Amino acid sequence: MTDVTIFHNPNCGTSRNVLALIREQGIEPTVVEYLKVGWTKPQLQDLLEKLGKSAHDVLRVRGTDAHELGLTDPNASDDALIAAMIIEPVLVERPIVVTPKGAALCRPADLVLTLI
Repeated sequence: MTDVTIFHNPNCGTSRNVLALIREQGIEPTVVEYLKVGWTKPQLQDLLEKLGKSAHDVLRVRGTDAHELGLTDPNASDDALIAAMIIEPVLVERPIVVTPKGAALCRPADLVLTLI
């Protein structure tokens, strides 16, 4: 399998572990350091569709200002969360892996093995 993409934060232990697990399977994935390149609205919408999740499901709260921004409010719209994620890419939980078998937020790290 060669069509594997990981949305990666090299400062995150779980993200580094997932990347290592992928490489241990002999796969060199496309690594997207989303904190550097950012997100687009279509990209996030596509990822959410592939994941079968809402923006609330992938909102990273720990270590972010999500609560202060009102993003943890259950009534906050997906559009509001996506707009905030575009401005502050760290608001997206990581790592997200996409393969021909599907997509997953790989927490815990060994979830990636179901995709490769």
